[in-house]
Amino acid sequence: MQLKVRETKRLGSRHHEKRRGRRMNSRVPVRLEWDDETSKRISVEAHTRVVNPYGCMVVIKHELGLEHRLALTNLISHTSNAAIIVWKGNQRPDGWEYGVELVAPEMDFWGLEL
Repeated sequence: MQLKVRETKRLGSRHHEKRRGRRMNSRVPVRLEWDDETSKRISVEAHTRVVNPYGCMVVIKHELGLEHRLALTNLISHTSNAAIIVWKGNQRPDGWEYGVELVAPEMDFWGLEL
């Protein structure tokens, strides 16, 4: 099965803007994928904690920096979207909190009324 990855918008410093869209606590299974410094592909499955039309908050064990680029796949709808880390929160027992912004997302990416 081929996944469609959208990436048409120019990236900017979004983390300085006010939050866009309504947030909703929602546990959606996702896969995050990125290349490490040796070009090895890393794939991690997690669940969102909060979603909005433009992104989500997830917790993963890997430590990533701000503006780290990755692919995020909604494992319910099997749709993927380019994404970027725009916020790094606290380290919790289950991993680091991250705010992830979707790049040029479809408004129904989460399959929820937001």
